[in-house]
Amino acid sequence: MWPFSRKPVVPVLRFTGAIGMVTPLRPGLSISAVAGSIEKAFNLSKLPSVAVIVNSPGGSPVQSNLIFKRIRQLAAENNKKVYVFCEDVAASGGYFLAISGDEIYADPSSIVGSIGVISASFGFVDAIGKLGIERRVYTSGKSKSTLDPFLPERPDDVARLQAIQRDVHDVFIGLVKERRAGKLKAPDGELFNGSFWSGPRAVELGLIDGIADVRSKMRALHGDDIRLQLVEPARPGLLTRLKRLTPANVLEGLESGLDTGGLAFADDLVSAIEVRALWSRYGL
Repeated sequence: MWPFSRKPVVPVLRFTGAIGMVTPLRPGLSISAVAGSIEKAFNLSKLPSVAVIVNSPGGSPVQSNLIFKRIRQLAAENNKKVYVFCEDVAASGGYFLAISGDEIYADPSSIVGSIGVISASFGFVDAIGKLGIERRVYTSGKSKSTLDPFLPERPDDVARLQAIQRDVHDVFIGLVKERRAGKLKAPDGELFNGSFWSGPRAVELGLIDGIADVRSKMRALHGDDIRLQLVEPARPGLLTRLKRLTPANVLEGLESGLDTGGLAFADDLVSAIEVRALWSRYGL
């Protein structure tokens, strides 16, 4: 038996939460938040494995891609194999993170997939009319008010948004096909229409490699003596994150004409609603 301090170590990265939705009180997943921990994980151990746990309903496609690229770059530079383990959900951007793995595993009850792009908003045109509100908008550039929720929806604006969504979707599809080459077992129309599945069905479709948890898989690969070491990103303390909400900070903002404390609170409130909506799509 190895002494505890000398047990072989498997670094474990945990990506939990919505991607890209970062506010003072909600430090979501972004490349700036996780880059340091990713770098540390790939330099922590001599074992050829890095484990990644994903529990995310998605979010920003850009941040998903940046995190994905950083993992793949460091895996290549350090000659490491990446094993990804899906927890409750690895959907949309969460599945984007999952395909950074050379092998992907999930729990039987995990939700996997949702390979698509979505944009959602509200229309308030009738509401402000009933309230007798006159809204005045002045722009330089005819497209600056595209998809303004207080203006009538214009077909040209919708077509422009859908064209952008197709571009983003094509990038996602291309990476899934590249990373899961030779493993996908269903037609594109089934795999890439935004649907999501349980772990066992995801195995059948070739989206993941099997049903397993991180401890069991790493022990099977490297022996029962291995130690899993969680590598977490450095986060500012609660007091630092609350700084923008202190009375002194709010007063300073008001004196300068900008209510920074109120804006921070509003940002967090909106972010909380958006994040809750993302999780609720999967019944969580």
